[in-house]
Amino acid sequence: MQFRHRVGLNSVVVNLAGLMLSLVFSTSAQAADAVSSAEDTAKNVCSACHGVDGNSGITANPKLAGQHPEYLQKQLTEFKSGKRANAVMAGIAGALSDEEMKNLAAYFSKQNLKLGQATTNGKGSLGEKIYRGGVAATNVPACASCHGANGAGIPKQFPRLNGQHTDYTLTQLKAFRSGERANAPMMMVISAKMTDAEMAAVSDYIQGLR
Repeated sequence: MQFRHRVGLNSVVVNLAGLMLSLVFSTSAQAADAVSSAEDTAKNVCSACHGVDGNSGITANPKLAGQHPEYLQKQLTEFKSGKRANAVMAGIAGALSDEEMKNLAAYFSKQNLKLGQATTNGKGSLGEKIYRGGVAATNVPACASCHGANGAGIPKQFPRLNGQHTDYTLTQLKAFRSGERANAPMMMVISAKMTDAEMAAVSDYIQGLR
């Protein structure tokens, strides 16, 4: 009886081990499929504007590489819902499921960001002063207070900015100011206090930030 009991117990252990191993392989396969699907979408849908690796060669389009996945997923969701207005992105995001958006955001977040250089707003410039200290006279807060001294941002709260194209950042600041982009109330309030020159200077500085 004791021998049979041991044999039965061993059989249960073997079956459990097999089941656990099967689950591990199944989960790994699903993860691999998700990555492959996201990469295919990046190549076939996103690459023309943002590059396969998320490092856009077109300065009017944002770099996505290295961006926080939570931020990317939020933007895709808001393009789809219309909360963030953009005719091109509304159509693209509208064709994606929630799971596809999550996987695509994760894919771009893992790509290596290619940093840039500021044109004129380097150390000691107006752009640096605004980014690090804000504009006291008009109560514009320092960009660094939310996006970090090196522009890395804060996951789930504020996006990464460093290395972003000057043209794209400047366009977004102006869109916040005009109300054309209305999915970030804090940025709408801040940009409303900024001049064109201030926006251009800090956008240039951000491009070279590292």
